[in-house]
Amino acid sequence: MNKMDKALGKLDELPRAGLWAQPTIIEELPRLAEANGGARLFMKRDDMTGLAFGGNKIRQLEFYLGEAVAEGADVVLITGAVQSNFVRMAAAGARKLGMDCHIQLEERVSKNDPAYRNSGNVLIDRLLGATLHSYPHGEDEAGADRALHAIADDLKAKGSKPYVIHLSPGHPPLGALGYVVAAREIVSQCADEKLVFDEIVVASGSGATHAGLLFGLRALGDQVPVTGICVRRPADVQKGRIVERCTEIGEILGIPSPVVEDDVVVLDEFLAPGYGRMSQKVADAMGLAARQEAVITDPVYTAKTLAGFLARARDAAPTSKMLMIHTGGMPAVFAYEKDVAAAFLPDAG
Repeated sequence: MNKMDKALGKLDELPRAGLWAQPTIIEELPRLAEANGGARLFMKRDDMTGLAFGGNKIRQLEFYLGEAVAEGADVVLITGAVQSNFVRMAAAGARKLGMDCHIQLEERVSKNDPAYRNSGNVLIDRLLGATLHSYPHGEDEAGADRALHAIADDLKAKGSKPYVIHLSPGHPPLGALGYVVAAREIVSQCADEKLVFDEIVVASGSGATHAGLLFGLRALGDQVPVTGICVRRPADVQKGRIVERCTEIGEILGIPSPVVEDDVVVLDEFLAPGYGRMSQKVADAMGLAARQEAVITDPVYTAKTLAGFLARARDAAPTSKMLMIHTGGMPAVFAYEKDVAAAFLPDAG
C-alpha cells in the first residue's frame, strides 16, 4: 500500500463493482476561457464515463452495487426526481451486473409537458427495462425511502433479494466514496501533468459528490479550495449537509474527517428560480460552453454549476487555473426541450 492509499483508510477494502474504464480526462478549454475572461479553465470530464450516456453517478454506484453483489441481491431499488441521472445510471449498472431495477420517481419539479414526463432519462429508464413507480412529494427524503422499502418488502415476499439505495440522511453514504476515488485520481493526474489548480468547482446537490471530493483531497493533503454550486438547497442548509457527509465518510473509512467547517464553501446565487428550473444566467452559460467548446451541459445540474464556474473565473486572475467537475446529465437536455428551445430558438413554434 502506497502513502496515497494509506491516507484513505479502508477505501480499497470495500466491495466495488467495476463498471467503466478509468480515469476520465482533464481537458483545458481555451476558447471558453477567452470568451469568458479571467482565469484559465479546465474540466474533469466525468460526463464521459460511458455507460448508458455516462455521468458521474457511476462512480457512486460502483460502491452501492458492489455491496449489492456482495449481499447476493438480484434487484436494486432507488428513488429520485423524474429526470434523475442517478436512477438512470442505477438501472444501467444493475443491468450490466445482471440485476433488475425498480425506480421511484419523485415530483420535485412542477412540469407536466410530455418531453419532461417521457423523454430524456425516463425514456432510457424504460429502455433499460426498469420498473417505474411514482412518489407524490419532492421534498420528503425520509418518506421517499419508506415508500421504497415498502416496494422492497413486497419484492422480498415474492422471493427476490432487494438492495435499497437510500436517499435520506442517516444511512452510510457509500456513494460518496466514488468521489474520494476521484480525488485520488485528480491528485495523480495533476502530478503527472504538472497542474496546480487554484480552485475546483462542483455541483452540490445530494452532497455525495461534493463531500467525497473534498474529503478525498484533504485526506491526501491537497488544500485546493473546493466550491460547491447549490443546485437544490440554499447554502445555509447545504453547508451543514456537506459537513455531516464528511463525518460519515470518515466513519466508513475508519479515519477522522480531515475536513473542517471552513473548507466547506457553497454558493446558491445560481439556484434561482429553483431545482430543475432554468434562469437566464444558466442559459447564457449553457450556450457559451456549447458554442465555444462543444461542451453540452444540462439545465438541472451542470449548466448551473457552469454558470457559477464562469462567474468565479471572471473574478480570478488570468494566470489562475480553475477546474470544473462535469458530472454529465446529457439525457435531461431532451427532457427540457421547451426550456432549451425558448432560450436558444425563441422563434420556434
